[in-house]
Amino acid sequence: MFFDSHSTMEYSGSSNTQSCLDIAMEVHRVVPPPHESTVQKLKTTLKETFFPDDPLRQFKGQPAKKKWILAAQYVFPILQWGPNYSFKLFKSDVVSGLTIASLAIPQGISYAKLANLPPIVGLYSSFVPPLVYAVLGSSRDLAVGPVSIASLILGSMLRQEVSPVNDPLLFLQLAFTTTFFAGFFQASLGFLRLGFIIDFLSKATLIGFMAGAAIIVSLQQLKALLGITHFTNQMGLVPVLSSVFRNTKEWSWQTILMGFCFLVFLLVTRHVSIKKPKLFWVSACAPLVSVILSTLLVFAFKAQHHGISIIGKLQEGLNPPSWNMLQFHGSHLGLSIKTGLVTGIISLTEGIAVGRTFAALKNYKVDGNKEMMAIGLMNMAGSSTSCYVTTGAFSRSAVNHNAGAKTAVSNIVMSVTVMVTLLFLMPLFQYTPNVVLGAIIVTAVVGLIDIPAACQIWKIDKFDFVVMLCAFFGVIFISVQGGLAIAVGISIFKILLQITRPKTVMLGNIPGTDIFRDLHHYTESMKIPGFLILSIEAPINFANSTYLNERVLRWIEEFESEDQKKQSLCLRFVIFEMSAVSGIDTSGVSFFTELKKTVEKKGAELVLVNPLGEVMEKLQKSDETGEFMRPDCLFLTVGEAVATLSATVKLQPSIDVV
Repeated sequence: MFFDSHSTMEYSGSSNTQSCLDIAMEVHRVVPPPHESTVQKLKTTLKETFFPDDPLRQFKGQPAKKKWILAAQYVFPILQWGPNYSFKLFKSDVVSGLTIASLAIPQGISYAKLANLPPIVGLYSSFVPPLVYAVLGSSRDLAVGPVSIASLILGSMLRQEVSPVNDPLLFLQLAFTTTFFAGFFQASLGFLRLGFIIDFLSKATLIGFMAGAAIIVSLQQLKALLGITHFTNQMGLVPVLSSVFRNTKEWSWQTILMGFCFLVFLLVTRHVSIKKPKLFWVSACAPLVSVILSTLLVFAFKAQHHGISIIGKLQEGLNPPSWNMLQFHGSHLGLSIKTGLVTGIISLTEGIAVGRTFAALKNYKVDGNKEMMAIGLMNMAGSSTSCYVTTGAFSRSAVNHNAGAKTAVSNIVMSVTVMVTLLFLMPLFQYTPNVVLGAIIVTAVVGLIDIPAACQIWKIDKFDFVVMLCAFFGVIFISVQGGLAIAVGISIFKILLQITRPKTVMLGNIPGTDIFRDLHHYTESMKIPGFLILSIEAPINFANSTYLNERVLRWIEEFESEDQKKQSLCLRFVIFEMSAVSGIDTSGVSFFTELKKTVEKKGAELVLVNPLGEVMEKLQKSDETGEFMRPDCLFLTVGEAVATLSATVKLQPSIDVV
């Protein structure tokens, strides 16, 4: 800051002795923004909305041949890292691929049953989608396959109108159709670069939703863990527990014993891998080991005749085509679209979040829009090859990462392993008990209950904690989609509240400086007699202009009544610090126009400090008389405004310390 001797600010304390602090400074001229046409502004706005990462920058200045190569690499990321692939990388990918396959096979069977689909569909969904993602995806660590939450949502929403027991073929057709619409919606978001839509699922919403869904998923496994035959089709906490205790006569002690033993085994191995990350393979292999051991036990002791239910015979062979099963008409089309939309958003959010998490650990970037298109296209391809909704699962991706995956080839290795299983090993799963599949699901979803994150949200933002609880209890007591809708609604309400009720503060001067800060925050700051200095910390638009007008008038009335009580100098200037006002519309311009008239009727002047480019331009266009743009009404800093204006008025020596 430059200093001269042309202007001074005088302050005096509440004591009888007066002290004078001269802060002299050069007053800088406020420069209007450079002219831009409407087309240029629209172009800039659209670019920042849809292309914030500027994906076309890599094509600038490149020859035509190079542009074609870059375009192919952009669409198919495998062409980018494929030419430099080495045997050393392949060895790492083979190890990680085989490791996640040992997890994907039992999880695929389990999650398909969770979605009320034939178990074989879970294995189909672990074969084709990973191959598609390996070609189109940009994450090196994402392990693709069915996930618990999407499986739960798909199964519960479709079951509301179609019974998987009474009409299994129609249910399967709707599941494939739902998968198509989920993929179409996901790919559309990526192609149209509308990924910001999924940002409405805040962290608090997802934590509450995932925890509630994990509990519902776990409660659903009580059917398998207790050996109950007649079980409720509803998803809420109360109906499930009522069904459990109403059918105590169906409980099987053999099933309970086996389920308890394998559940403890799986939880212990998970705990070991968490405590010692180098032993990640312990928890990764535990589900497959459980399936093998339980299958051998059932086969050896003929346990299927003693109260333990088994999967039964599974179909051998690769994925049969299913495009002829997709239904784009009929009375259930709306259900398929709605279910596809919900499962698509949830699975997309999970997949991108997982991909970005592991990308940050390895210091590389994941393109969100590429991921949307990759996940969407793999689901569309999957819907035609007997697969249901898939995405990147956190548990499998964590195992993939810890196993040393270097590229997406680990997904290809996993897919090939599943292919071998489908072709040659399916008879081995005939005697696999359902109780072990239930234990595998419970172990997998336990990690979705993030208590430390919930505690952190409570410390940081109580409103977000309420949103989290609404999502949690909504899922548990209403339904999965109902809880999600409530949480998203509350999150949007929070955003609207912040927009319609922006923060406004009164500023005071920190003694000995030309710095002005919030009077309630900086208790040493002091009011300037005759000056009401306010800061608005949000864009001004039609949603909040009425509130701001009422709030500012209340500030003025409080300021005047306080001055009358203390018999200090009357209000002469109302200064607005506008550095945080990033935008304004016609209602906002009208707010300033009307406020200026109101302030002038009270014998004061309205002064603006540091209006940003768009705000200044719109005020200038609406200011036919040039009142807003007068040099004595427009300043670069609050310090310069107070110094200049105080030099024009002889202030009475009075000041209040807040």
